[in-house]
Amino acid sequence: MRHRVPPMNEVRVAVIGVGYLGRFHALIYSRLPGVCLVGVVDTDLARAQAVATEAGCEAYRDAAALVGEVDAVSIVVPTTAHLPVAGPFLRRGIHTLLEKPIAATAEEGAEIVALAERHGAILQIGHLERFNAGIMALAQRITTPRYIEAQRMGGFVERATDVDVVSDLMIHDIDIILALVGAEIATIAAVGAPVLTEHVDIASARLEFTNGAVANVVASRVSDRKMRHIRVFQPRTYLSLDFIDQTLDIAETRPAPPGERPEIVRQRLQIEPVKPLDEELAAFIACVRERRRPLVDGRVGLDALKVALQVRERICGR
Repeated sequence: MRHRVPPMNEVRVAVIGVGYLGRFHALIYSRLPGVCLVGVVDTDLARAQAVATEAGCEAYRDAAALVGEVDAVSIVVPTTAHLPVAGPFLRRGIHTLLEKPIAATAEEGAEIVALAERHGAILQIGHLERFNAGIMALAQRITTPRYIEAQRMGGFVERATDVDVVSDLMIHDIDIILALVGAEIATIAAVGAPVLTEHVDIASARLEFTNGAVANVVASRVSDRKMRHIRVFQPRTYLSLDFIDQTLDIAETRPAPPGERPEIVRQRLQIEPVKPLDEELAAFIACVRERRRPLVDGRVGLDALKVALQVRERICGR
């Protein structure tokens, strides 16, 4: 099959797995400057052909056909397939954006990280919320967080039934919290239950860190309304981000004369929203071009997975 020959400075990319999310990867790459979308792959060839027509590229059933044809790939397949699908690309040093979580097990995640490091491939894990404009604004204002509350709730989505709510939703907030606190976890306590699937559909976890910080995290995919909040308490400052409204509420104290109480100053910032997936893929391409470490590299993704697995173990008792 003949490919369009890209200019020397273009990054040749393919998307492996073009279901609901993978289709968006393909469409975004198709319009990113300096990117040549070579092809899309799906075991459902009709699906691949439909997306290829939209994105203006070739369709494939077998990812192996693209191993020597691209500089980078987005892999958007079920988590259990991450290692076998990503392995051949990583072994060839092909830069890889792998959707979250990095793998189904810590052992597979560690092998994926080792392959990338051994063969000089940039590995970015698709923790999308790191590219949320509200989170970026929040992170800029965090110094020494002492207590964090995160709530991520929504209705049931059929396409997410192959994983539990910890790996599906809570892992986003676990990753964010690990980045904000910047310390090792000392203890984890968690509870949860299945509701509509055989997996845990609602979960609550308490993370205690070695520096004394504490985080409470709640995730549900069986709620009647959508909620995305994170609240951070640090000395003299309280911050509350609403992911949906993209508002950041800040309350902080100002020094007062001796004998008087400090003044509490409140403000609400309306964050200019961005499209996180567009930002994430553009950042990945920039890392490929500049040969620099991604914001969420393989080791960061593996750390989030390990905590998520511990949360699940606390819930399931194994």
